[in-house]
Amino acid sequence: MIVVRNVFRLKFGQAKPALAVWKEGGPLMKKLGFSGGSRMLTDLVGPSYTFVFENTYDNLTMMESEMKKVMGSPDWRTWYDKLVPYCEEGYREVFNVVE
Repeated sequence: MIVVRNVFRLKFGQAKPALAVWKEGGPLMKKLGFSGGSRMLTDLVGPSYTFVFENTYDNLTMMESEMKKVMGSPDWRTWYDKLVPYCEEGYREVFNVVE
């Protein structure tokens, strides 16, 4: 199993509107077949205005397949374009789960 963390550094003071956009995207992701067990995380200690969208997958192949399917949708692109103005930068972390 792997954990994928999409980390976004939000612009100062833009956490509430950015989170509203993320919550708006939930039904769309379900409609597009997003299946990765997910959760949203915000900073508590550390760099301010950090938002993390964390997902779990069985393996990298599953992650790549799902990302291609969801991110290839014009509806997803329209939604994502609403999020971009609130972000300074972003990066992805991929971890193996050790059991």
